[in-house]
Amino acid sequence: MKHTIYDGFFGLERETLRVDKNSRLAQSPHPFGDNEIITRDFCENQIELITPVCSSIDEVMDKLSQLDKEVRDELSKNGERIWLYSNPPYFKSEDEIPVADFKGEYSGKRSYREQLQRRYGKRLMLFSGIHFNFSFSDEYLKSISDCTDFRTFKNSFYMRLYKQLSIHSWLPLLLTASSHICERSLYKDGDSGVLATPYASIRSGKEGYWNEFIPVLDHTDIDSFIASIQNYVDKGALFSASELYLPVRLKPVGVNSLDSFKNGISHIELRMFDLNPFTPLGIDERDLRFTHLLIMYLSQKEDFDYTEDMQRRALAEHQSAALYDLSEVMIGNTPIIEKAKEIINSMRAFFAKDENAQKVLDHAESRLDNRLCEKEINIY
Repeated sequence: MKHTIYDGFFGLERETLRVDKNSRLAQSPHPFGDNEIITRDFCENQIELITPVCSSIDEVMDKLSQLDKEVRDELSKNGERIWLYSNPPYFKSEDEIPVADFKGEYSGKRSYREQLQRRYGKRLMLFSGIHFNFSFSDEYLKSISDCTDFRTFKNSFYMRLYKQLSIHSWLPLLLTASSHICERSLYKDGDSGVLATPYASIRSGKEGYWNEFIPVLDHTDIDSFIASIQNYVDKGALFSASELYLPVRLKPVGVNSLDSFKNGISHIELRMFDLNPFTPLGIDERDLRFTHLLIMYLSQKEDFDYTEDMQRRALAEHQSAALYDLSEVMIGNTPIIEKAKEIINSMRAFFAKDENAQKVLDHAESRLDNRLCEKEINIY
């Protein structure tokens, strides 16, 4: 059997909030106990769905649909539903945002979230989105390996891909930003009314959920990468590696901890997707297909030295791509929409023999055209 670049594994994590019949944050206990696939991230009135590892986008969407139905059916028993927007509904104060009440052997999760509360407050924790996890098959990676030590090759491969995705993280964000409007209570307790913000995606803009500093990491190799994160933990700037709020993450084999990276890199996680309120599951599968194409395309790009200046610029460009008005947003010296179309055209050439890929790229380009006219056509 010939293994190809298309071979891989997919997983989704979808965060939403639970609301009552009045569209207020539900104050009931999380109804799924310590279920590890229907859980919550920060707060008790949140639902996080975690799909199993799947071998295709069709399969992962099917698994998400099954979990979504299970949640909706259970919530409906209590007159509750999910809030399918990245920005939260109206709330009077942070008292309506209870920290996730993990107990027993999971109580450490609650303690960690209480640390986050003290550092960031609760408001930012309400932002919801979708994380897309992907790995190439080991069989494919072995077929292209130029190293006798497969683990070394695999770590190097994912480190190179991580750097490429980090400097291009603005592109999936540009295509999927869906949270221009918010309740005023997001900024001030009890303040009512709807606010049109400067952002197409608040959570990914400068006012979103970020560390209190710009993390600058050493990407020389996996050991240097781990050490640079550990340095922030040792200084108290991070509680753990999980607090590294960057748009792209490398994930280790096993539990998500720095120690686990000793077993090698497992997969890559993209964290910039807003919930799409116009789709039943919160994500358009065509956006996942585009992201998969982008990952494959970037995996063929050459390595480079990811300097401190480049890391700072990549984060700044990502946050700029979250703006609603893109007229002055540049990627390097190129207007952002023009740069996006350049990349899509290059991807067209890369996938020239793939008709399905061309259709996905058509859809992505139409999204860019829509972004161009958003400023003129504001439905709000």
